[in-house]
Amino acid sequence: MKKILTGLKPTGDLTLGNYIGSIKQMKELEGKYESFLFVADLHALTVPNDPALLHERIRKFIGMYLACGIDPTKHTIYIQSENNYIPAISWLLECSTYYGEASRMIQFKEKSKENANFTVGLLTYPILMSADILFCDADLVPVGIDQKQHVELARDVADRFNKKYGDTFNLPDVFIPEKGAKIYDLQDPTKKMSKTEENPKGVISLFDEPEVAKSKIMKATTDSLATIKYDPENQPGISNLLTIASSLTGKTIEEVVSDNALKGYGEFKSYVGDIVANFLKDIQTKYNDILNSDILNKVLDDGASKTNKLAKEKYELMREKMGVIR
Repeated sequence: MKKILTGLKPTGDLTLGNYIGSIKQMKELEGKYESFLFVADLHALTVPNDPALLHERIRKFIGMYLACGIDPTKHTIYIQSENNYIPAISWLLECSTYYGEASRMIQFKEKSKENANFTVGLLTYPILMSADILFCDADLVPVGIDQKQHVELARDVADRFNKKYGDTFNLPDVFIPEKGAKIYDLQDPTKKMSKTEENPKGVISLFDEPEVAKSKIMKATTDSLATIKYDPENQPGISNLLTIASSLTGKTIEEVVSDNALKGYGEFKSYVGDIVANFLKDIQTKYNDILNSDILNKVLDDGASKTNKLAKEKYELMREKMGVIR
C-alpha cells in the first residue's frame, strides 16, 4: 500500500472551509493509503509565535481532526517536534541541498521581502519539509499549488542523495486529490475562507459557538437579485451558502436549491445557519469528550513511537552512508 503524508501547520483556527475542503477528503481516502498525519509545529517557528497559544493549537488541531471523524486506526498521527530524528535528518539533507535551490522557493522569496529580518529557518524550512516527507518514504504528498515546489525539492534532494550515497530514499510525488468544495469568505465571497483571515466576521471557526456561527451566516454578503440560484459569477454569496448547505447535508446543490426555491434570503440564511450550528454542536461535543479523555495522548504516544522508530532507522542509515559514525 502506498504511503501518503499530510502536515498541518498550527496557525489560526481550523475553519468550516478546512473541514469541507480538506478534512472530508481525508476521510474519503481512509484505507486507500497508509496515512501519516502530523502537526507541523516546528514549521510554525519560522515566524514569531505566542508559545502558550502555539501549545494550545497543537492539541486543538489533533483533537478537532479526531472529532471531525478522522479515524486514528487508519492514520499514524503525531506531532513533528516529538520526533527528535527529523531535525537531525533535516541537517544531513541541508548538507546535500544547494543554497540556490532553497533561495528559489517561492514562499521564501515572498516572505523574505515582507521582513528584512527573517530568520535562517525561513530559508531552510523546505529542507525540514523534505525530512518530513523522506523519513517515512512517503509516496504521495497532498499539497496546494503554493507547496508543490517544496515536494519537488524533496524529490530532487532525495535523488541527489541516492546517486551520491546509494539507494536510501523513495522519491515522492505530489498528490492532487479530487477537488473538495471550496468555501469562500462570508463577507467577501470572492476570496477563500482562511484560518488566518483578519476579519472574523467572514470566517466560521470550527470552535465558534453554534449561535455565533449562525449569526455570521445571517450577516453574510449576498446580492439584490432576490433569487436562490447557484451562479458563482453573478451570485457568489448565495452560491457559497448553497455549497456549505450541500456539503454538510450530503444533498446535491440542485436539491438544496429546490428545497429553498420559494424562500427569501433571510429564511434561506436561517436554513443554512441551522445546518451549520447543528454541525458545530455535534463536532464540538465530540471534541470536548476527546479532550476530557486519554484518547488524544494515546493516539499521539502511538504515533510518536512508530515515527521515531522509522526516523531513527533512516537517520542511522544516512549517517552510515555519509561516514559520520564512530
